[in-house]
Amino acid sequence: MSEPSAPEPVPVARLRAEHAEAIHEVVHDRGEWTVIVDPAQIVAVCRFLRDDARTQMVFPVDVCAIHWMDRPWEYEVVYHLYSFLLNERIRLKCRVGSAGRIASVTSVFPGADWHEREAYDLVGVRFDGHPDLRRILMPEDYDAHPLRRDFPVKGY
Repeated sequence: MSEPSAPEPVPVARLRAEHAEAIHEVVHDRGEWTVIVDPAQIVAVCRFLRDDARTQMVFPVDVCAIHWMDRPWEYEVVYHLYSFLLNERIRLKCRVGSAGRIASVTSVFPGADWHEREAYDLVGVRFDGHPDLRRILMPEDYDAHPLRRDFPVKGY
């Protein structure tokens, strides 16, 4: 649901102005802004938000993944970014197909390293170009991803 009366924050307006081709949808709901981004453009969008003098989204608060079984896309990768300059947050979402692959943003935000590893470990999304994509919470020889929707509630 979109709330048209809310003024668009600077990061969203800057994305619309500079990377309109990368945006699939912008949603404002309950005071939070979400930008649905083309997965092929996520590194460029993150780099722009970090480097743009008017946004300076320099802090990757979180990177996580969601496994869906009832949607046209199987995975969603969610990025929460923060700007100290603006004291604003933005949520970026990438809808990823059944292959569950997306480019790593560690070249833009080195701090996203562990977040991407956790998303891989628990949900199974693979981050192409990640410097050390291996399990972080589960044993290395564990063959499942416990936060996937098809994982048995009581385990194997």
